Amino acid sequence: MKKTPLLNSKISRTIAEMGHTDKLTIADAGLPINQDVERIDLALKEGIPKFLETLDVVLSELVVEEVTLASETKESNQELYEEIVAILKKHNPEIKIKEVTHHSFKIESNKSKAVIRTGEYTPFSNIILKSGVVF
Repeated sequence: MKKTPLLNSKISRTIAEMGHTDKLTIADAGLPINQDVERIDLALKEGIPKFLETLDVVLSELVVEEVTLASETKESNQELYEEIVAILKKHNPEIKIKEVTHHSFKIESNKSKAVIRTGEYTPFSNIILKSGVVF
């Protein structure tokens, strides 16, 4: 059995296959996901699993050098934005945070290796993780 907290085999496989600068998106229940992008659907019902919990667990296994958030995240929910930043900094104090419009975010998320869909109903609970390297 794995030692890290991440137990989901599809997410673990995706992370293991990622190289430097590959992208992985974690999304709320409403983000449109292009049919050409792998969908890892974790959503069970409203709020399960939560976006922030999913982000924290994924970051326990994936080296991330940069993230992309919709600028509307900070504008519409400052508390959520601060919680995201706190989780990011816990895993990598030097992480770069890029902000784009929500429209641009949706386009960029389609370039991800996969999109992890959570049960989150909080608007703009979406993030694109850009893989770093361990060396």
